[in-house]
Amino acid sequence: MVKPILVIMAAGLGSRYGGLKQMAPVDDEGQILMDYSIFDALRAGFGRVVCVIKPEHEKDFREIIGSRLGSETELCFAFQRPDILPAGYTVPQGRVKPWGTAHAVLCAKEYLDAPFCVINADDFYGRTAFEAIARFLTEEHSATEHAMVGYKIENTLTENGSVARGVCETNEDGMLIGIHERTCIEPRPGGAAFIEDGQETFIPAGVNVSMNLWGFQPTILAEMEKRFAPWLEANLPVIPLKCEYFLPLIPNQLLQEGKATVQVLPTQERWYGMTYAGDMPGVQAALQQLREQGEYPAKLWGQSIEKARNV
Repeated sequence: MVKPILVIMAAGLGSRYGGLKQMAPVDDEGQILMDYSIFDALRAGFGRVVCVIKPEHEKDFREIIGSRLGSETELCFAFQRPDILPAGYTVPQGRVKPWGTAHAVLCAKEYLDAPFCVINADDFYGRTAFEAIARFLTEEHSATEHAMVGYKIENTLTENGSVARGVCETNEDGMLIGIHERTCIEPRPGGAAFIEDGQETFIPAGVNVSMNLWGFQPTILAEMEKRFAPWLEANLPVIPLKCEYFLPLIPNQLLQEGKATVQVLPTQERWYGMTYAGDMPGVQAALQQLREQGEYPAKLWGQSIEKARNV
């Protein structure tokens, strides 16, 4: 059986956090959030790990992630650069920001020859979330059947500021109908609210949101590629320095066109992440509690993945 591939998007600038947040230690062993995600993915049955990074960070990633994984799995690095564009397009003067999450996946396409999962480097997703997406990706599905893990919105918020989330619309069978990107979501009693143009709209607890934990068949890559140039054509004249080719755009378009399906895999896991520097103490405390409960060993590596599956 072909093992699914884990793609970790780690090239973001992290402007709200400050510094290279993907490498910030979250426990006394000096482990980072990516350690926990890779650990969870490998014990769920994933194979190759692909880190999408900025070229200037390769040395750090090889020294930290590469040295820890050793021979546990195949580790690859893909580089997200602003100049990786369709023929005929050039980087706008002054543009330093990466082109977004869909572009990040495209930068890794040479390594994606099997069903794959995409995650953010600076988010904690939880063991059962990886188990759910691994099951989906190892089951028999058509080339146009994809999936995502849906988190309850109240489990994805921080007290340190607003967050961006893809709010999911699903049918009675748990299939995704559409995702609405909301960039300013804050906690509220009984749920959350997003603020847009000065207006506040309440989102009740229990609504599923995307945390960029996607499961794709390889056919999605061709769709990302062919839609990139039209997206540039529409967005470059408007926001040349900051527009981003977001990953949910592609499945959203395919759903509207009737060309694909996306199954929403619900989870009770709680998200932990470092959107803001003030999030660090809460992340550290949560991981410490999970270790005390036996979900994770103090040292994630230095033991076989077979043993880790029994933790």
